Amino acid sequence: MSLSRKEVDHIAQLARLALTREEKERYREQLSDILDHVAQLQELDTSQIPPTSSVLPPRSRLREDEITPCLDVKDALRNAPQTKEDQFRVPPVLE
Repeated sequence: MSLSRKEVDHIAQLARLALTREEKERYREQLSDILDHVAQLQELDTSQIPPTSSVLPPRSRLREDEITPCLDVKDALRNAPQTKEDQFRVPPVLE
């Protein structure tokens, strides 16, 4: 699919790009090549490939939950600039 100069002008305007005549021609060629490549990919028969398949082996990015000791309240508040009644004291964010 070959883009016209008018289409490149429109894309540049949408992206708020001020392009020279040479840049517009270069981008027209590059964008046209990208669209041609996408068109080739769309011709592939992917009907037998499940949408969630991957070439990588499945692995969970989540770790198992492990119960570990938590911080004591005094340790958690040790570096707080201000505390009140065993809680962090922060400036109000609403008026």
